[in-house]
Amino acid sequence: MAYARGTAGSAVVLPRGSAISDRSALIRFAALAGVVLSVLCALCLGRFPLSPGRVLGVFGSLLHLSSASDPVAQVVVMQARLPRILAALLVGSALSCGGATYQAVFRNPLVSPDLLGVLSGAAFGAALSIVSGGSAVVVQMGAFGGGLLAVGTGLLISRTLPGGGILTLLLGGLIGNAIFTALLSLVKYLADPMDQLPAIVNWLLGSLAPSGWQELAWMSGPLIILTVALVLCAPVLDVLSLGDDEARSLGVSVRVMRPALIVLATLACAMTISMAGIIGWIGLLVPHVARLLVGAEHRGMMPVTALLGAGGLVLADTCARSLTTGEVPLGIVTQLFGALAFVLVLRRLRRGVE
Repeated sequence: MAYARGTAGSAVVLPRGSAISDRSALIRFAALAGVVLSVLCALCLGRFPLSPGRVLGVFGSLLHLSSASDPVAQVVVMQARLPRILAALLVGSALSCGGATYQAVFRNPLVSPDLLGVLSGAAFGAALSIVSGGSAVVVQMGAFGGGLLAVGTGLLISRTLPGGGILTLLLGGLIGNAIFTALLSLVKYLADPMDQLPAIVNWLLGSLAPSGWQELAWMSGPLIILTVALVLCAPVLDVLSLGDDEARSLGVSVRVMRPALIVLATLACAMTISMAGIIGWIGLLVPHVARLLVGAEHRGMMPVTALLGAGGLVLADTCARSLTTGEVPLGIVTQLFGALAFVLVLRRLRRGVE
């Protein structure tokens, strides 16, 4: 038997090896096919459109399956689009799994990666690095360190508050988020309005344009490891989502596993922010869509969440660089379409409850 939460927060029992698992496997295959299709569309679409034949010809020539060469298509695919697409796959899957982990740990479907201040802390670290005149690598490291510092501050504050439990963690995260939001505003106020402030604003809007093979070389390994670790922790998430007393009765140490999962999710989200800036709504919306498709059991939901987040961010980035002659910041696209999609998801959830 597998345990999961129902729509009203109660525990339900799902039979193993039934039609539910078959449907989950089918949806995972469909999600994987959707990711492949979104990657092919992203390789073809843009301000310099390419036919699928030219795109496949590039990979055929690289694999020595074809003697024909297309230098223009090879430059567009290999230097401009493919690194960016791979970055979108990594960022989308990590953000989605991080959001799903936060929602399970805090037993709240409206929790997103910015709850404990990771977004505001990363923004503060990046802004401080920009004002200090740091290079692109320094800005990325500042964003990563700022995100971890903000979450650590929130956890420390929660330990000083009376009570304990999830509510205390939420309050500590909200206080830490407010502190680093204020610090970000202070840095923006002190920044040079002619040079530094526009750079801070552009970074906060989010973009995968700076992503290249060099960034992927040192960011892809840790992101893949963290995302896979979150997916493999799905059984623990199923138990934690039942409640603290139920988790202890099933042999899970809540005091150990909850902070460990928060650290894993925070590391994943902080790395995505350092790579692409602030990308909103992915971590909040995608887990809800996955639950609608395969149910609330994390064993089946987490792989679908990773695939949907990866494919969804690839499509969003394709829209960001293809809708206009200039590039629309990716964060604007995800916030606009994410908010509209979340309205549809909430209507579907409310219809299911009724």
